[in-house]
Amino acid sequence: MKLVTWNTQWCRGLDGMVSPRRIVEGARALADFDVLCLQEVASGYTRMPGAPADQPAELQALLPGFRLFFGAAVEEFDAQGGHLRFGNLIATRLPVAMVRHHPLPWPADPAVSTMPRMCTVVTLNSPDLGAVRVMTTHLEYYSAAQRSAQARALRALHAEACEQAAAPPQAGDEHSPFQPKPHTQQAILCGDFNMEATDPAHAEIQQPFGLQAAGGTPGMRLQDAWPIVHGQRPHDPTFRLFDKQYGPEPAAFDFVFVSEPLIPRLRRIEVDRQSRASDHQPVVVELEG
Repeated sequence: MKLVTWNTQWCRGLDGMVSPRRIVEGARALADFDVLCLQEVASGYTRMPGAPADQPAELQALLPGFRLFFGAAVEEFDAQGGHLRFGNLIATRLPVAMVRHHPLPWPADPAVSTMPRMCTVVTLNSPDLGAVRVMTTHLEYYSAAQRSAQARALRALHAEACEQAAAPPQAGDEHSPFQPKPHTQQAILCGDFNMEATDPAHAEIQQPFGLQAAGGTPGMRLQDAWPIVHGQRPHDPTFRLFDKQYGPEPAAFDFVFVSEPLIPRLRRIEVDRQSRASDHQPVVVELEG
Protein backbone atom coordinates (compact mmCIF):
# COMPACT_ATOMS: atom_id res chain seq x y z
CA MET A 1 0.00 0.00 0.00
CA LYS A 2 1.32 3.42 -0.98
CA LEU A 3 0.21 6.57 0.81
CA VAL A 4 1.08 10.20 0.07
CA THR A 5 0.47 12.96 2.62
CA TRP A 6 0.75 16.66 1.75
CA ASN A 7 -0.14 20.01 3.25
CA THR A 8 -1.33 21.72 0.08
CA GLN A 9 -1.67 25.34 1.34
CA TRP A 10 -5.12 25.27 -0.34
CA CYS A 11 -3.31 23.98 -3.48
CA ARG A 12 -1.36 27.24 -3.73
CA GLY A 13 2.15 26.94 -5.09
CA LEU A 14 5.10 29.18 -4.39
CA ASP A 15 4.30 30.99 -7.65
CA GLY A 16 0.98 32.08 -6.12
CA MET A 17 -1.13 29.97 -8.48
CA VAL A 18 -3.86 27.79 -6.98
CA SER A 19 -4.04 24.46 -8.81
CA PRO A 20 -5.56 21.24 -7.43
CA ARG A 21 -4.47 19.59 -10.69
CA ARG A 22 -0.84 20.37 -9.95
CA ILE A 23 -1.17 18.82 -6.49
CA VAL A 24 -2.62 15.60 -7.89
CA GLU A 25 0.01 15.43 -10.62
CA GLY A 26 2.78 16.04 -8.08
CA ALA A 27 1.49 13.31 -5.80
CA ARG A 28 1.22 10.89 -8.72
CA ALA A 29 4.79 11.67 -9.76
CA LEU A 30 5.90 10.68 -6.26
CA ALA A 31 3.98 7.38 -6.20
CA ASP A 32 1.12 5.44 -7.75
CA PHE A 33 -0.72 6.03 -4.50
CA ASP A 34 -3.59 4.01 -3.07
CA VAL A 35 -4.31 6.67 -0.45
CA LEU A 36 -3.85 10.45 -0.69
CA CYS A 37 -4.06 12.52 2.51
CA LEU A 38 -4.26 16.28 2.00
CA GLN A 39 -4.31 19.06 4.56
CA GLU A 40 -5.42 22.70 4.08
CA VAL A 41 -8.09 21.97 1.51
CA ALA A 42 -10.46 24.93 1.03
CA SER A 43 -13.94 25.57 -0.27
CA GLY A 44 -15.57 28.97 -0.64
CA TYR A 45 -12.72 31.15 0.66
CA THR A 46 -12.58 33.23 -2.49
CA ARG A 47 -10.89 36.16 -0.72
CA MET A 48 -7.85 34.10 0.25
CA PRO A 49 -4.81 34.43 -2.03
CA GLY A 50 -5.50 32.61 -5.26
CA ALA A 51 -9.28 32.54 -4.64
CA PRO A 52 -9.75 28.79 -3.99
CA ALA A 53 -13.11 27.48 -5.15
CA ASP A 54 -14.75 24.15 -4.25
CA GLN A 55 -11.55 22.13 -3.94
CA PRO A 56 -13.11 18.86 -2.68
CA ALA A 57 -15.23 18.81 -5.85
CA GLU A 58 -12.25 19.71 -8.04
CA LEU A 59 -10.14 16.98 -6.48
CA GLN A 60 -12.90 14.42 -6.94
CA ALA A 61 -13.02 15.22 -10.65
CA LEU A 62 -9.24 14.79 -10.86
CA LEU A 63 -9.29 11.41 -9.09
CA PRO A 64 -11.61 9.07 -10.98
CA GLY A 65 -11.89 5.72 -9.29
CA PHE A 66 -11.19 7.23 -5.86
CA ARG A 67 -13.60 7.97 -3.04
CA LEU A 68 -12.99 11.26 -1.25
CA PHE A 69 -13.75 12.11 2.37
CA PHE A 70 -13.45 15.76 3.37
CA GLY A 71 -13.44 16.77 7.03
CA ALA A 72 -13.95 20.47 7.66
CA ALA A 73 -12.10 21.72 10.73
CA VAL A 74 -13.63 25.13 10.03
CA GLU A 75 -17.16 25.47 8.67
CA GLU A 76 -18.68 28.92 8.66
CA PHE A 77 -20.56 31.48 6.57
CA ASP A 78 -19.54 34.90 5.31
CA ALA A 79 -21.65 38.08 5.42
CA GLN A 80 -23.25 37.18 2.10
CA GLY A 81 -24.22 33.70 3.30
CA GLY A 82 -21.43 31.95 1.42
CA HIS A 83 -20.53 28.52 2.77
CA LEU A 84 -16.86 28.38 3.81
CA ARG A 85 -15.01 25.15 4.69
CA PHE A 86 -11.36 24.42 5.44
CA GLY A 87 -9.87 21.12 6.52
CA ASN A 88 -8.41 17.74 5.62
CA LEU A 89 -9.18 15.22 2.90
CA ILE A 90 -8.53 11.52 2.40
CA ALA A 91 -8.88 9.99 -1.07
CA THR A 92 -8.53 6.25 -1.64
CA ARG A 93 -9.13 3.68 -4.33
CA LEU A 94 -9.25 0.88 -1.73
CA PRO A 95 -12.52 -0.42 -0.25
CA VAL A 96 -13.71 1.73 2.65
CA ALA A 97 -15.42 0.27 5.71
CA MET A 98 -15.90 3.27 8.02
CA VAL A 99 -15.34 7.04 8.16
CA ARG A 100 -15.15 9.30 11.21
CA HIS A 101 -14.34 12.97 11.72
CA HIS A 102 -12.98 14.04 15.11
CA PRO A 103 -12.75 17.67 16.30
CA LEU A 104 -9.54 18.17 18.26
CA PRO A 105 -9.19 20.23 21.46
CA TRP A 106 -9.18 24.00 21.06
CA PRO A 107 -8.40 25.40 24.54
CA ALA A 108 -8.39 29.15 24.89
CA ASP A 109 -5.12 30.94 24.11
CA PRO A 110 -5.75 34.69 23.83
CA ALA A 111 -2.10 35.49 23.06
CA VAL A 112 -2.24 34.25 19.46
CA SER A 113 -4.53 33.81 16.45
CA THR A 114 -5.77 30.22 16.14
CA MET A 115 -8.43 28.15 14.41
CA PRO A 116 -10.20 24.82 15.06
CA ARG A 117 -8.40 21.60 14.12
CA MET A 118 -9.64 18.08 13.42
CA CYS A 119 -8.67 14.56 12.42
CA THR A 120 -10.32 12.60 9.62
CA VAL A 121 -10.21 8.80 9.99
CA VAL A 122 -10.94 6.31 7.22
CA THR A 123 -10.81 2.57 7.91
CA LEU A 124 -10.05 0.78 4.65
CA ASN A 125 -9.35 -2.74 3.49
CA SER A 126 -5.98 -3.30 1.87
CA PRO A 127 -5.48 -6.54 -0.12
CA ASP A 128 -1.98 -6.83 1.37
CA LEU A 129 -2.44 -5.48 4.89
CA GLY A 130 -6.06 -6.14 5.79
CA ALA A 131 -7.99 -3.48 7.70
CA VAL A 132 -5.99 -0.26 8.20
CA ARG A 133 -7.15 2.86 10.02
CA VAL A 134 -5.80 5.94 8.20
CA MET A 135 -5.82 9.16 10.23
CA THR A 136 -4.85 12.56 8.83
CA THR A 137 -4.61 15.85 10.69
CA HIS A 138 -3.23 19.38 10.77
CA LEU A 139 -2.29 20.72 14.21
CA GLU A 140 -2.16 24.28 15.50
CA TYR A 141 0.83 26.37 14.43
CA TYR A 142 0.74 29.44 16.68
CA SER A 143 -0.25 27.94 20.05
CA ALA A 144 2.05 25.34 21.64
CA ALA A 145 -0.56 24.70 24.36
CA GLN A 146 -3.25 23.88 21.81
CA ARG A 147 -0.87 21.76 19.74
CA SER A 148 0.10 19.76 22.83
CA ALA A 149 -3.56 19.17 23.74
CA GLN A 150 -4.26 18.07 20.17
CA ALA A 151 -1.32 15.63 20.21
CA ARG A 152 -2.65 14.05 23.40
CA ALA A 153 -6.09 13.75 21.83
CA LEU A 154 -4.68 11.97 18.77
CA ARG A 155 -2.95 9.46 21.02
CA ALA A 156 -6.21 8.98 22.94
CA LEU A 157 -8.16 8.39 19.72
CA HIS A 158 -5.68 5.72 18.69
CA ALA A 159 -5.75 4.10 22.13
CA GLU A 160 -9.55 4.01 22.11
CA ALA A 161 -9.62 2.38 18.68
CA CYS A 162 -7.10 -0.24 19.78
CA GLU A 163 -9.17 -1.00 22.86
CA GLN A 164 -12.28 -1.38 20.67
CA ALA A 165 -10.38 -3.83 18.45
CA ALA A 166 -9.21 -5.84 21.48
CA ALA A 167 -12.65 -5.89 23.12
CA PRO A 168 -15.29 -5.15 20.45
CA PRO A 169 -18.88 -4.43 21.45
CA GLN A 170 -21.58 -7.04 21.04
CA ALA A 171 -22.85 -7.34 17.49
CA GLY A 172 -26.06 -5.46 16.87
CA ASP A 173 -28.61 -5.37 14.08
CA GLU A 174 -26.72 -5.68 10.78
CA HIS A 175 -29.31 -3.42 9.13
CA SER A 176 -28.97 -0.56 11.63
CA PRO A 177 -26.24 1.76 12.93
CA PHE A 178 -25.55 -0.90 15.58
CA GLN A 179 -24.07 -3.23 12.97
CA PRO A 180 -20.52 -4.46 13.79
CA LYS A 181 -17.73 -1.97 13.11
CA PRO A 182 -14.31 -2.79 11.59
CA HIS A 183 -12.06 -1.93 14.53
CA THR A 184 -8.35 -2.47 13.92
CA GLN A 185 -5.08 -1.86 15.72
CA GLN A 186 -3.30 -1.30 12.41
CA ALA A 187 -3.11 2.47 12.03
CA ILE A 188 -1.33 5.22 10.10
CA LEU A 189 -1.40 8.77 11.44
CA CYS A 190 -0.09 11.40 9.04
CA GLY A 191 -0.27 15.09 8.29
CA ASP A 192 1.19 18.47 9.14
CA PHE A 193 1.91 18.52 12.87
CA ASN A 194 3.37 22.06 12.87
CA MET A 195 6.26 21.04 15.09
CA GLU A 196 9.69 19.51 14.78
CA ALA A 197 10.64 16.07 16.05
CA THR A 198 12.23 17.67 19.12
CA ASP A 199 8.88 19.08 20.27
CA PRO A 200 7.50 17.30 23.39
CA ALA A 201 4.19 16.81 21.57
CA HIS A 202 5.96 14.62 19.01
CA ALA A 203 7.01 12.29 21.83
CA GLU A 204 3.55 12.51 23.43
CA ILE A 205 1.91 10.97 20.36
CA GLN A 206 4.23 7.95 20.70
CA GLN A 207 3.70 7.27 24.40
CA PRO A 208 2.45 3.78 25.41
CA PHE A 209 -1.07 3.58 26.78
CA GLY A 210 -3.25 1.45 29.02
CA LEU A 211 -1.94 -1.94 30.10
CA GLN A 212 0.84 -1.58 27.57
CA ALA A 213 2.45 1.10 29.74
CA ALA A 214 2.68 -1.46 32.57
CA GLY A 215 4.07 -4.14 30.28
CA GLY A 216 0.86 -6.16 30.30
CA THR A 217 -0.02 -6.21 26.59
CA PRO A 218 1.82 -6.25 23.26
CA GLY A 219 2.79 -2.83 21.94
CA MET A 220 0.19 -0.99 19.90
CA ARG A 221 1.51 2.55 20.26
CA LEU A 222 2.19 4.86 17.33
CA GLN A 223 5.80 5.35 16.23
CA ASP A 224 7.43 7.82 13.85
CA ALA A 225 8.07 5.90 10.61
CA TRP A 226 11.14 7.92 9.59
CA PRO A 227 13.69 6.59 12.14
CA ILE A 228 12.32 3.07 11.70
CA VAL A 229 13.38 3.20 8.03
CA HIS A 230 16.30 5.65 8.13
CA GLY A 231 17.78 5.09 11.58
CA GLN A 232 19.74 8.07 12.91
CA ARG A 233 19.46 10.06 9.67
CA PRO A 234 17.64 13.33 10.45
CA HIS A 235 14.18 13.83 9.01
CA ASP A 236 14.26 15.39 5.56
CA PRO A 237 12.75 18.89 5.73
CA THR A 238 9.14 19.32 4.64
CA PHE A 239 8.65 23.04 5.45
CA ARG A 240 10.58 26.24 4.79
CA LEU A 241 12.68 24.43 2.18
CA PHE A 242 12.06 27.19 -0.39
CA ASP A 243 9.64 29.61 1.29
CA LYS A 244 11.24 31.51 4.20
CA GLN A 245 8.12 33.42 5.27
CA TYR A 246 7.88 31.47 8.55
CA GLY A 247 11.58 31.18 9.32
CA PRO A 248 15.02 30.93 7.73
CA GLU A 249 15.83 27.27 8.37
CA PRO A 250 14.20 24.25 6.69
CA ALA A 251 12.39 21.94 9.12
CA ALA A 252 10.44 18.69 9.19
CA PHE A 253 6.84 19.40 10.22
CA ASP A 254 5.09 16.63 8.28
CA PHE A 255 5.26 13.14 9.77
CA VAL A 256 3.90 9.64 9.33
CA PHE A 257 3.34 7.54 12.44
CA VAL A 258 2.50 3.83 12.24
CA SER A 259 1.16 1.52 14.92
CA GLU A 260 3.46 -1.28 15.99
CA PRO A 261 1.66 -4.08 14.08
CA LEU A 262 2.56 -2.27 10.84
CA ILE A 263 6.26 -1.77 11.62
CA PRO A 264 7.38 -5.09 10.04
CA ARG A 265 5.51 -4.10 6.88
CA LEU A 266 7.07 -0.66 6.52
CA ARG A 267 9.28 -0.52 3.43
CA ARG A 268 9.79 3.11 2.46
CA ILE A 269 9.28 6.69 3.55
CA GLU A 270 10.64 9.57 1.49
CA VAL A 271 10.17 13.31 1.01
CA ASP A 272 9.89 15.01 -2.37
CA ARG A 273 12.44 17.81 -1.94
CA GLN A 274 11.85 19.34 -5.38
CA SER A 275 8.16 20.26 -5.54
CA ARG A 276 7.10 23.90 -5.25
CA ALA A 277 3.38 23.23 -5.68
CA SER A 278 2.83 24.13 -1.99
CA ASP A 279 4.84 25.65 0.85
CA HIS A 280 5.20 22.10 2.23
CA GLN A 281 6.79 19.03 0.63
CA PRO A 282 4.83 15.80 0.05
CA VAL A 283 5.79 12.61 1.88
CA VAL A 284 5.30 9.06 0.58
CA VAL A 285 5.16 5.91 2.71
CA GLU A 286 4.97 2.34 1.41
CA LEU A 287 3.95 -0.80 3.30
CA GLU A 288 3.88 -4.40 2.08
CA GLY A 289 1.99 -7.43 3.24
